[in-house]
Amino acid sequence: MTVPFITLNNGVQIPQLGFGVFQIEPEKTVDAVRTALDVGYRHIDTAEMYGNEKQVGEGVNGSDIPRDQVFITSKLNNNHHDYDDAIKATDQTLADLGVDAVDLFLIHWPLPEVGDFVDTWKAMEKIYADGKARAIGVSNFQKHHLERLFAETEIVPAVNQIEVHPYLTQDELRAFNADHGIATEAWSPIAQGDVLGDPVLKKIAEEKGKSPAQVTLRWHIQRGDIIFPKSVTRSRVQENFDIFDFELSPDDMAAIDGLNKNKRRGPDPDTFNYVP
Repeated sequence: MTVPFITLNNGVQIPQLGFGVFQIEPEKTVDAVRTALDVGYRHIDTAEMYGNEKQVGEGVNGSDIPRDQVFITSKLNNNHHDYDDAIKATDQTLADLGVDAVDLFLIHWPLPEVGDFVDTWKAMEKIYADGKARAIGVSNFQKHHLERLFAETEIVPAVNQIEVHPYLTQDELRAFNADHGIATEAWSPIAQGDVLGDPVLKKIAEEKGKSPAQVTLRWHIQRGDIIFPKSVTRSRVQENFDIFDFELSPDDMAAIDGLNKNKRRGPDPDTFNYVP
């Protein structure tokens, strides 16, 4: 199966389906990454916060897949928002991953009451200029956070990675991203399993001969989200990959759109200020 690519605002292409390693224990990460690559994934999403960057690097660099064929994303941790700390932390991320550059590097959270994320973004611009990341972006940024970046910095983020799933469709923020050339990545695409028992998804899944998870992931793909579901079970990793041999109708898409409850599974970016 061929995973579609999305072209970011600087011309870099990112596979629309990736493999996430959030909450995968370090000792299981190498095997999980190798399994994903074997299934056909060519996009791995990690972060310093996840504690498994080294193992992601081992999984990618120890595989038979050339480095330039695997898209790696990582994220700046919440305790590195100072300009100089951000530069040092990036160098450590590259060392841990065993790469010269990441394909995409994100500010993990805006942390509105901790520091000035605008200064942090200026460090990201330096990281990009120095070739340590092929593209830079943000994660969990709201509209007003992005507007400050537009007003006070030079580079528009290539990506905004936000919580999105059928119970939190984020239509307004996704539209704002698109209007400014920012690709939307959807973390927690199945709401940590919360949506899988929904009668609407179960009915569509039965009609398509697919699982509710596959229907949900296909919904994301058709609306243009970049996704990276995670699992350590090979059969589930394969199932999450097998979403390109069917299509949801406009009525199916509208029915899933209608499930929105504005229900978060994760923290609110306007109040989340955790620093490890």
